[in-house]
This record gives sequence, structure tokens and C-alpha cells, in this order.
Amino acid sequence: MSSNLNEQLTLIQPSSILKFDAEVSLITGITKLTLGEPDFNTPEHIKIAGMDAIKNNHTHYAPTAGELPLREAASSFLKEKYDLSYNPKSEILVTAGATEAIYTALFGILNLGEKVIIPTPIFPGYIPVTILSRCTPIFIDTSSNHFVLSPEMVQQALLEHGESVKAVVLNYPNNPTGVTYTRDEVINLANELKKHDLIVLSDEIYSELTYSGTHVSIAKFIPDQTLVINGVSKSHAMTGWRIGLLCGPANLIQEINKVHQFLITSTATMAQKAALVAFRDGKDDAQLMKVEYLKRRDYVYDCLQKLGFTCPKPNGAFYLFAKIPSGYIQDSMDFCLDLAKKGKVAFIPGDSFGPGGEGYVRISYAASMATLITAMEKLAEYMGNN
Repeated sequence: MSSNLNEQLTLIQPSSILKFDAEVSLITGITKLTLGEPDFNTPEHIKIAGMDAIKNNHTHYAPTAGELPLREAASSFLKEKYDLSYNPKSEILVTAGATEAIYTALFGILNLGEKVIIPTPIFPGYIPVTILSRCTPIFIDTSSNHFVLSPEMVQQALLEHGESVKAVVLNYPNNPTGVTYTRDEVINLANELKKHDLIVLSDEIYSELTYSGTHVSIAKFIPDQTLVINGVSKSHAMTGWRIGLLCGPANLIQEINKVHQFLITSTATMAQKAALVAFRDGKDDAQLMKVEYLKRRDYVYDCLQKLGFTCPKPNGAFYLFAKIPSGYIQDSMDFCLDLAKKGKVAFIPGDSFGPGGEGYVRISYAASMATLITAMEKLAEYMGNN
């Protein structure tokens, strides 16, 4: 008897991050630095726009690609911030967050048996979508290169896997490391990818949370090969509104829109009205958040250094990816479980993020300073007792 399910589902597991968070949430007195969600509230002017949309009965279907004024505002935002040029009528889709953009993009470009280069450690969401598309993820451990994908790593992967490689996933500023790419690193990588005509899925959802310098999108250098993911979830503390962007050349976007259309029809109209205000009138809303994130980053980083953890100092996002000191449990899952049960503080095990993540923990500093102080005090006590 054949299975009642898509057989690809047997090859993937539920999110280990959400599973671990749910498990440790049951521990009495736990202080969690687990999930990647801004602890700030959506700015008032954006909330008002959302409420006004409901009052004014903007509660019907929006166009599949998104309301044109929103796409126009998003286009202007991306041009002003990152010098990216997208025609709002044909090169931008409004998606249900970055997560749907990932699914829609990968499902839209992949054919049976093709391969996708995924540099790790990385947010694991790209992996099950690749597998559900009946394709194969090719993992490249970047931990030996300060968590940055190099042209040489791409060359080696292509040498081993050849013409079956269709695409490369980038995520920067990176979840879980907080590492981002310099302009020179982006240019060098773009030059290599251009030689092989690979499609680049560049998830830049944390672009506005770049601390030093300006975020540089790879789409500026190879626009015809790049699909950019962005949105308002991290930049405007709008995770629950579920508004993302998928941008790229018209010939790709117009075809990929078929996946988007049959997947969700369109995103919530009132949320689109709020996102329009975010892009149009809240272009610098992330700046005040960045000031606080920087204070938190520096505090937690200094605490970790004193306790013997080593990690790159993040130049983006709101995570620290810390190596567990020698002399302690080195299995990241076992370490995090022991820390949660004995120390009453929760981090995410590094092995959740693919090759190169084992022996590390991801710490989210998207939490109040009071919470971070409590967490670091508990961590210090745990480390001293073990």
C-alpha cells in the first residue's frame, strides 16, 4: 500500500529550534534567549495605519503580487537604502513574511534532482524546502573562514557536484552568527557566481540591522541572477504582520508569482496598508532599535568573553554564536539541555544550524537589558558550578 503522505515529508523534521524552545519553556524559572524576534513593539504610526485600514474596510483581497502603492514604497525604500532598482509592477512580490518568500522562490526555480549550495551555519528553513522540492542541499561549512562563504568554497562545491547545482543560498547579516559580508567579499563572491550563471537566493531580512557601515546587497552586482528576500519583520518589529518581499528580474518573478498565487492568493490587505507606511514614512525606524541592540550586543559579548566563550563580534542581526569553552559539555544539545535544567537559562543548540554549528550555542539578544543581565548572571553561576 502506498503512503498517504508525500514521501518527502519523511525526510524532514519539525523545526528543532521551535521544538527546543517549547521544551525548555516548561522549565519553571527559565530565562530564554532563544527565539529571533524583536522585543520592541511595532512603531505607533504603523499600528495606526493598520487600525485605520480595518476601520476603512480595507479587508478584501489584495492583488496577488501585493497592492501597487506598497510595492512602489518598497521599491523606493530598497533604492534609497541599498541602491537596488526594482520595477514595482513586475519585479516585486509581497509575501507572507520572509518564510513564504523562501518557499516560493526555491519551489519556483528548482527542478527534480537539482542541487542547492547552502553555506552553514545558517537558518535551517531553506533545507526542508529544498528537500520538499525533490532536490538536494549541498552544505558548505564556513566556520573555518570566519563564517563567510568564499569564492574558493563555491569552486570546490561545483567541482564536486558539477552542472546539477542550480542555486546558492545566502543569508546576511547571518542567523545564527550575526556575521555579514563586506563590500569586497560581496563583489568577489558575485564575480565567481557570475561565471557559473547560478541563481542566488539572497535572504537579507536583517539588512537594516547592520551596525557598522552599510549593508551591501549582492543583487547590486549580479541583478539578473539574484532573488532578494527582505521585509518589515526585523526592521520594523512587525513579525506578526507577516509581510515580506521577494524581488528579482521580471522574467523570474512573473513565473514564480504562480507559486505564490496558488499558495496564499495574497497577503492580508490591512497588513499591507501598515507595511506601506513602514516603508514610506518609517524608513529609519530601525535606527533606534539598533542603538539598543548595540548596547545589548556589547554587554553579552563581554560577559561571554569573561566566561571563556569565543565568538565573532556580530556586525548585524541580534545573535551571538558562541563556542562552548573546553572542559564543559561539548555536544551543543546536551550542553543547552543541562544549562536549561540546572542553570535556568536557555540558548539554542548550535547543531540546529547545520555543519559547523556543533559545539556552539546561539544566543539571541533581542531581549530587554534586564533579561540579558539575569541570563548572564545565571550563566556565570552555572559555569562556576560545573
